[in-house]
Amino acid sequence: MITSPDNDNTRDEPMVFIVIAKAYENEGGEPIDLHVILTAPDDDTAVRLTLNALSEEGFLEADLDQIGMINGAPDEEPHASAYQGALEGEVAIIRFA
Repeated sequence: MITSPDNDNTRDEPMVFIVIAKAYENEGGEPIDLHVILTAPDDDTAVRLTLNALSEEGFLEADLDQIGMINGAPDEEPHASAYQGALEGEVAIIRFA
């Protein structure tokens, strides 16, 4: 993935990624739907940081379904505060129970 364009279209803000995943807290347990929001220089780094954060939170396994960039702050919670946290260097994990 190209992180620094060769033209005048440089990014003014950091690259904020959203990773849509299913993670497992217990072996053979039910999957938990997650959104992970973070900043990273490229998508490979975003994946690595996501997996590290999920491991630190006690998840044994994760299936990463989709990754994309967020262009502009979301309007609705919990994504709005997670986006702000990502801009401050956090890896925000949103759980859907």
